[in-house]
Amino acid sequence: MRPSRRKVVAGLSASAAATLLPAAARAEKKPVDVLLVLAVDVSRSIDEEEARLQRQGYRNAVGDPRVVQAIQSGTLGAIGVAYTEWASADYQRLVIPWTYIDGPEAARAWVTALEQAPRVSMNWTSISGAIEHAMRVLDDAPFEGTRKVIDISGDGVNNSGAPVTLLRDLAVEAGVVINGLPILNDRSPFGRPPSMPLDQYFQEFVVGGPGAFVIPADDFDAFQNAVLRKLIREISAAPAERAFG
Repeated sequence: MRPSRRKVVAGLSASAAATLLPAAARAEKKPVDVLLVLAVDVSRSIDEEEARLQRQGYRNAVGDPRVVQAIQSGTLGAIGVAYTEWASADYQRLVIPWTYIDGPEAARAWVTALEQAPRVSMNWTSISGAIEHAMRVLDDAPFEGTRKVIDISGDGVNNSGAPVTLLRDLAVEAGVVINGLPILNDRSPFGRPPSMPLDQYFQEFVVGGPGAFVIPADDFDAFQNAVLRKLIREISAAPAERAFG
């Protein structure tokens, strides 16, 4: 039996629930254009080579001059970024805590931190758990973002924890936008054919909020370009294609 919306809300930690409070009820924080949580799938379906390509994609994208330019072109010229990894409903990890990025030097320091961070792999895929964790991370941010975005990347559907739509709706109600980067491949979850294409699943069940979007990567080799386009679009709140013209 699926848990009710009331039970899911009651089950959220106090810090996640605090995300629903007005900004005035929380302490004043350093302003940034956007608070961005990069929530990355590390379930067993992602092997070592794919994990390497996934992290490399984020390192290359954050260090890319076009991303730095998008950051500096914002009203405040700075963003806050947190990098998390997730798998089952009981496994989420903050890999790189909130980092203030306002130029190439800060971007390079973030890239180095991700390069040096150890990696683990766990069973199952809980996108709902990833969203709940990201909400807690957002609430703990030392910055105040004009926008709040959760960036979910992964290669499978939610198969652990609460229904993903319940957590998605809670995040959207709290003013958070969820974007998706599904990684398409020819694997079937647990040997079963998927009920729908993964990019369609992300569009219907995962993303939400004003301007929410999905940018699929056809495979892990295409992941880097997809991350780059996605970050530019999230940071600038404008179509990424403008940066590639």
